[in-house]
Amino acid sequence: MDYLQAVEWVHGLPRIAGHCGVENTGLLLEKLGHPEKDLRFIHVAGTNGKGSVTVMLASVLKEAGYKVGCNISPYVLDFRERFLLNGEMIQEEVLARHLTRVREAMEELQAEGWDSIVEFDAVTTAALLWYAEEKCDIVCLETGLGGRLDSTNAVQNTLVACITAIGKDHTELLGDTYEKIAFEKCGILKNHCAVVVYPVQPQEAMDEIVVRAQKANCSQMVVPELQDFYFYKGRPFENRINYGGYGLQIPFPGKHQAYNASVVVEAAIALTDKGLDVPDDAIIEGIRKARFPARIEILSQNPLIILDGAHNVDGAKALADTLHTAKVQDLTAVIGILNGKGADQMLQILSPYIRKLYTVTPDSPRAITAQQLAEIARRFYSDVTPVSTVPQALQMARSEMENGLLVCGSLYLASEARKVFVR
Repeated sequence: MDYLQAVEWVHGLPRIAGHCGVENTGLLLEKLGHPEKDLRFIHVAGTNGKGSVTVMLASVLKEAGYKVGCNISPYVLDFRERFLLNGEMIQEEVLARHLTRVREAMEELQAEGWDSIVEFDAVTTAALLWYAEEKCDIVCLETGLGGRLDSTNAVQNTLVACITAIGKDHTELLGDTYEKIAFEKCGILKNHCAVVVYPVQPQEAMDEIVVRAQKANCSQMVVPELQDFYFYKGRPFENRINYGGYGLQIPFPGKHQAYNASVVVEAAIALTDKGLDVPDDAIIEGIRKARFPARIEILSQNPLIILDGAHNVDGAKALADTLHTAKVQDLTAVIGILNGKGADQMLQILSPYIRKLYTVTPDSPRAITAQQLAEIARRFYSDVTPVSTVPQALQMARSEMENGLLVCGSLYLASEARKVFVR
C-alpha cells in the first residue's frame, strides 16, 4: 500500500472490537516477532492530561540526548502526529510500509479465525514496529481508553507508569465510580516499575491507585506534594512555577498543566533511578520546548483566540479555571460536544466566561447536533445560535467577537477549527 491507501485502510477498520485491545495487539505483535520486547517504555494513563504529560516527557528525554518515540492519540491536523520520533512525524512512506506489515499480520489472523482487530490496535502495532526499527532508547506511550485492556498494554518493559488526573469519562466501559476507573487505569502498572501520580485526585481513586501499586510490587510511588508548588504572577495565560526547586516555564496554560509538569519532573527523576541520565537542565528545557496543539492553545493574543480540545466535565473545569485566572470574560464561543460527555455540566461551567454562543456539530458519529446542543445551552445562555457548519460558525463568531473567541468542546472540533486558523 502507498500512504493514501494505507491511511484509507486503517481508518476503514472497525472502532469497536469483539475482543479487548490488549489481546488483539498481543496477537499482532506475536505475528510480527514481538518488536516491543526490544523497547523500554514510559506508559501514561488517565482521564485528562495524559497527552500533555506524554509530549512533555518525550521533550525532556530528547533534551537529555535520548532517541525518543512518542505515541499519542488522537491527532489534530495530520494522522502522522500520532507517530513521533524526537518530535518529528513519521515519513509517509515509512508509515505506509509498517501499516502494510500490520495488514498482512491481520490477514493471517483472520485466516486463522481471529476477526477482531480494530483501528487502534493496528495503529499501536505500527508505531511499535517503527520504534523498534529505529532502535529508540525509550518510548513515551499514551493509552487510548482505560489501561488494563487497552491496546498499548500489550507492552511489558515499562520503567515508569504515570497516572494522570482521573475523572468520570467513558463510564459505560470503565465503570461508574472513581475506584472502578482507577482500577482500569492502573492496569498499566507492571512489576517493579515506578509509579508517578497526578497530585489532585479524588480520594476514592487515590486509594485504589495505592492498592494497585502495592499489588504490582512497584519499586516506588510518587505523588507530587501541593506545598512544593509556587505559582509566579505573570501575563494572562503565562504559566511559570517553581516546583520542588525546579523553575519551570510551562508552554500550556492552566494550573492543571502545572500539576501535569510535576508528574513529568517526578517521572524524569524516577528514570534516573532506572539507570537513565536525565539532567535537571534537560527537565527544565524539555518542558519549556514541548508543543501540543489544542490544549488551551492561544492562537492569537490580539485579538484573543483560544482553541481547546476540552472534551468532558473535568476538561471544562480546567478551562474555566484558566479563564478565571486570566480574568477573561464576555467571550464569543463556538462549541461542539459529543454525546455522553456531560454537555449540560460543561456548558454551565463555561457560562460565566461567554457572552455569545454558537453551537456546531463536531465531525463524529457520536456528536450532539448543533440544534440539540443549542437547546441545552439556552438553559445557561441568553444568546445562542446553532450553525450548520464549523467554518460558517467561525466566520460569524469572528465578525461579532468583542473580547475574544473561544473554540472548545471536542478534539474533533478543535481539529477542524485549527485548519482554519493555522495554514
